[in-house]
Amino acid sequence: MDFILSSLIFTPLLAALVILLLPVRLQKPIKAVTLLAALVQMGLAILLYFRFDGATVANGQTGYQFVQQLNWIGFSLGSLGRFQIDYFVGVDGVSISLVLLTGLVGVIGVISSWNITKNVKGYFLLYLLLLTSVMGCFLALDFFLFYLFFEFMLLPMYFLIGIWGGPKREYAAIKFFIYTLVGSLFILIVMIGLYTSVIDPAATAVEMGLLERGQTASTEVLTQVQQMLQRNQISNYNLVRTFSIPAMMEPANFIPDSLLHVLSGSVLWNLPLRFIAFLLLFAGFAIKVPSVPVHTWLPDAHVEAPTPISVLLAAILLKVGGYGLIRIVYPIFPDAGTYFSILVGGLGVLSIIYGAMNALAMKDLKKLIAYSSVSHMGFVLLGLASLTNEGVNGAIYMMFSHGIISAMLFLVVGVIYDRAHDRMIHNFRGLANAMPAYTAFVVIAFFASLGMPGFSGFISELLVLVGGFGAPEATGLLPRWLTVVAVFGLLLSAAYYLWALQRMFFGKFWIFPELRPNALITDLNTREYLMLVPLAVLALVFGIFPHLLLDKIGLTVNGYTEMVLLRGQEQLGLILSTLK
Repeated sequence: MDFILSSLIFTPLLAALVILLLPVRLQKPIKAVTLLAALVQMGLAILLYFRFDGATVANGQTGYQFVQQLNWIGFSLGSLGRFQIDYFVGVDGVSISLVLLTGLVGVIGVISSWNITKNVKGYFLLYLLLLTSVMGCFLALDFFLFYLFFEFMLLPMYFLIGIWGGPKREYAAIKFFIYTLVGSLFILIVMIGLYTSVIDPAATAVEMGLLERGQTASTEVLTQVQQMLQRNQISNYNLVRTFSIPAMMEPANFIPDSLLHVLSGSVLWNLPLRFIAFLLLFAGFAIKVPSVPVHTWLPDAHVEAPTPISVLLAAILLKVGGYGLIRIVYPIFPDAGTYFSILVGGLGVLSIIYGAMNALAMKDLKKLIAYSSVSHMGFVLLGLASLTNEGVNGAIYMMFSHGIISAMLFLVVGVIYDRAHDRMIHNFRGLANAMPAYTAFVVIAFFASLGMPGFSGFISELLVLVGGFGAPEATGLLPRWLTVVAVFGLLLSAAYYLWALQRMFFGKFWIFPELRPNALITDLNTREYLMLVPLAVLALVFGIFPHLLLDKIGLTVNGYTEMVLLRGQEQLGLILSTLK
């Protein structure tokens, strides 16, 4: 059995246990252990990236590789069947890019945290727990396991903002906690509903005596169990319900009289329960994306969070929301996904335009970048809603690209804040004269984010827009005018970035008089080069050679869009026919 995925998840946790044993006064060893753990995780992520073969089906799991599945919790419930939770992890083309992103940004975040002096032991313990939680989310294939990691992210981030943040850190931390908790409750409700509706055909075959325990189930046995299930020929005592996400993606695994079965006819508020379940899951993950109108926690969290935590929040944590939509929501409820495509695409376009217009009005550079994240993550929703190969490829590429570029953007804000303890755009002018190297990286970060050719941001936006424009003919799900409106978001992003660049960096050097006594305007140091150079190189490499990522995710996305679209249209027809 290959343990690379478990090593990816739990290496930071093991390092946290080591730090827990170290005395508080040993600050340098604590930082060194954290850096070593992040480097090991990054090395494993890079190794996984090179070992992953997007064209291979392995371990009997379609599209998933390096799979580990172990019985974790299981006991009999009598007439209610058998309760079962598995430790089930795997990687495919949807998750490989985000695993790589987490490994890379995790190391950058540790380097950025090197000047933390307040409660060093507590900070790095929470940082490592956060890395474990995020990596677990991207690798979990059991919904319960995913939910555990998803919830566990909440606590480290709450304390990292609430203790090490800015003047209004308590308000920002509580707002972040409440928003995310509400979203988690929506997800929990649907997760329980799915568990009561879905069986594990392989485990059920064991309970029925069709398989020996530990024996691999053949396709014929699985099909036999599914057919018997749909004909109500399996005793309730033998049913093994499951949290397995791949099992939930298969309509034949749904119990016929369950609430979320396609033909159940269950309705609430004149909507099929499957549609309501989709909306609840969508709302839960949209909060994490974040999408307008549930985005208001993000600017406050970014402004008050310390720079390294803003980097992790923008580069990695926001991607969990988009990943949840792609991994869980659409493949389990493809019928509702096709039905609500205009709603999802419309919210994506609204986020693009609204986020960009807010960024244009911001005077705080960090808040400007926070709203730019809202705008750029709107492209993820638009690409996913199109359900075209180009659109979904673009959505995944956007999450990876935005992770690299947003990390760079928040780092350059942290550089000027460390020197002047201020981020207001109108308090600086002519910084290019005093900080030429810093200005060069700011220009790279701004141009990469606004989608200039040669950078990864251009590739992701191009794919999403091509997918959106082609959706009317390819899938018939999105009107073309939605994509036309989204294009104006690119113009707005150019406007707010060029305005900030012109205001802060060009002209004669000047700094607000009240800042001068405490400001030390010097160019980049070695630690800052170590953070910014790799990110700039990655933005260029993946902009010039997009095949490095697209070759890994392409075949998975092709199968994904075909499955979601075909099943969605078929199941939507069945659901609507039961309502007549």
